[in-house]
Amino acid sequence: MNFDKDILIKSIKKLSVAKVLVVGDLALDEMIYGDAERISREAPVLILQHTKTKLILGGASNAAHNVSTLNNGQVGVVGVVGKDYHRDLLYETFKKANINYKGIVEDKDRKTIVKTRISGSITTSITQQIVRIDRQSKGFISENTEKKIIKNIEKELPKYDAVILSNYHIGSITPKIIEFTTELANKLGKIVVVDAQRDLESYKNVTSMTPNLPDTEKSVGFEIKGEEDLKKAGTKLLNETNAKSVLITCGADGMFIAMPENKFEKIPVFNKSEVFDVTGAGDTVTAVYSLALAAEIDPVYSAVIGNLAASLVVRQFGCATTTVDELICAAQKL
Repeated sequence: MNFDKDILIKSIKKLSVAKVLVVGDLALDEMIYGDAERISREAPVLILQHTKTKLILGGASNAAHNVSTLNNGQVGVVGVVGKDYHRDLLYETFKKANINYKGIVEDKDRKTIVKTRISGSITTSITQQIVRIDRQSKGFISENTEKKIIKNIEKELPKYDAVILSNYHIGSITPKIIEFTTELANKLGKIVVVDAQRDLESYKNVTSMTPNLPDTEKSVGFEIKGEEDLKKAGTKLLNETNAKSVLITCGADGMFIAMPENKFEKIPVFNKSEVFDVTGAGDTVTAVYSLALAAEIDPVYSAVIGNLAASLVVRQFGCATTTVDELICAAQKL
């Protein structure tokens, strides 16, 4: 595609003016690192000498963190946590990231979502992940918790310009929450962006959605082999959801945005040779794209900015974020 670099940079500078609410599966990534010391006598497993533990916002929390670093903390979250040890760690991490977490509901019958990654290294090799432990509750939240979340959405959403429905299908977002949030956002004239892995057709009257290629294929029911298939898939999702645009992320092949009246744009990937870790890159795209739409930036330029942001965070290990200054610097080098 062809785009004007000056318009792109001016658009990036507008990101700090918009406010975004994230509703979804709020998670904490616990990164435990150690040096491989020896094999245990008790079992054929590595013994690691602990070096550090790092707490990172993951899942829907990562989308909020990406927004916060771009708009100086004008972001809030609504979701559910357990009444457990990791709840306090998640709250503290939100606080450090300058994210409003007053919309969180506590449920003693659910676990705070935590993904613990244990990684080891030796002096002659890079750090490698050994095992991941997930803590989460199965099934949808209770009806009582659902009512509390809807009440918090009703209270918080008027304060923001856009809402992201970040659904990792862990149970925080119910059909009733989706319907209520979308209807309220439309009534208030807010941007609604969906980041979900399945059932994309169930999100009606949203502004946009950001599925990846495999999830798009599952939703539309056919394999996508080229640009014509992307056009067909994008049009199908537009018709089923009444969305104003659909942004399909295609990994190493960049992005594809579909809009009504057969308007399409293919966006190439940036810095393809500098990818170290794609963890959380999808959250970054959704967050930055939504923030740009909320700042009244054209959908195509919003997608380009989201793509540029993803090209920066994949250079870092784990869920990462970027800043307006970094985006401007990257745009100037295009």
